[in-house]
Amino acid sequence: MPYESNDLLLRHFEEIGTDLTQQVDAQIQLIAPNSPNIPLYRDMILTVLRMAQDDRDRWNAKITLRAIRELDHAFRVLEQFKGRRKVTVFGSARTPVESPLYALAREVGAALARSDLMVITGGGGGIMAAAHEGAGLEHSLGFNITLPFEQHANPTIDGTENLLSFHFFFTRKLFFVKEADALVLCPGGFGTLDEALEVLTLIQTGKSPLVPVVLLDAPGGGFWQGALDFIRNQLEANRYILPTDLKLVRLVYSAEEAVDEINQFYANFHSTRWLKREFVVRMNHPLSERALAHMQQAFASLRLSGEFQQLAYTGEDHDEPRFSHLTRLVFNFNGRDQGRLRELVDYINLPENWAHAQGKAQQRMTPETA
Repeated sequence: MPYESNDLLLRHFEEIGTDLTQQVDAQIQLIAPNSPNIPLYRDMILTVLRMAQDDRDRWNAKITLRAIRELDHAFRVLEQFKGRRKVTVFGSARTPVESPLYALAREVGAALARSDLMVITGGGGGIMAAAHEGAGLEHSLGFNITLPFEQHANPTIDGTENLLSFHFFFTRKLFFVKEADALVLCPGGFGTLDEALEVLTLIQTGKSPLVPVVLLDAPGGGFWQGALDFIRNQLEANRYILPTDLKLVRLVYSAEEAVDEINQFYANFHSTRWLKREFVVRMNHPLSERALAHMQQAFASLRLSGEFQQLAYTGEDHDEPRFSHLTRLVFNFNGRDQGRLRELVDYINLPENWAHAQGKAQQRMTPETA
């Protein structure tokens, strides 16, 4: 979206003989000398100064200040967990301890911890408490919300550095998705359905990176199956969503299935990024020539033009050096069909499509044909 220009603000200071940009840069250099992020910090400060120049509404200023402080605090706290894969678990705070769903959520937490995955929840009771109970403190993060009435965090994280309390729902939701390498959705009420649909909307529209979204229900349960039936019969049948959009979710009925789905998603796939007009899929293993050739035809609908290219890290794409060991699959993605992109990820995750798998197959054939 087009943002407000700083031109009027800068001209105002030029008229009184002050170079505002230079003064702002000088202050930033004192705090973060030689930081590559100086242009971003400059724009942030100039944006606040422009708000001060307009001086329209105290309430707007208070919202901005609170949001910035919440973001800054969350970034600082979560820095200690950087580099660890995390899974956000959503579900009802009203699920009783004796419910089969409570036991299932506890099993999921334990299974995720065994795979060295951290468990993020809203920090409350019910499903959230069960998932943290299973995971234990070392593998738990809670994003609680400050409410007008009394709100307690669950015993696993209460009073620890693993608990973050948010004033705004929108900043809390941001971190639920930003920090998540996968999402597990258990049955719940309006809040759970809101979170489920928002997550799917963000992924479907490309506003959030592709991650596995797992719908978890107790064996024999019909909560998510009923929701999927409604989506197919009403949304898909009336063409409100693409037929491939439901590829973004997987319905499972056990903790083992849920964790297997997440681990399989990252068997070869690592992450994605946009580089100008090109879409980059980072992979742990290069693909075989056979697999790459098959993709050119089978997944052609994902490309606006050109072909899939498999490239090594060069440093010229300004990617982070910590990803230098990863292979890149680069193409001109249409940015629309995220469900079909999920199918591409499933394809590159199959070990038989990796280059080393092809080499091993040839080695096995050699003695027999010699």
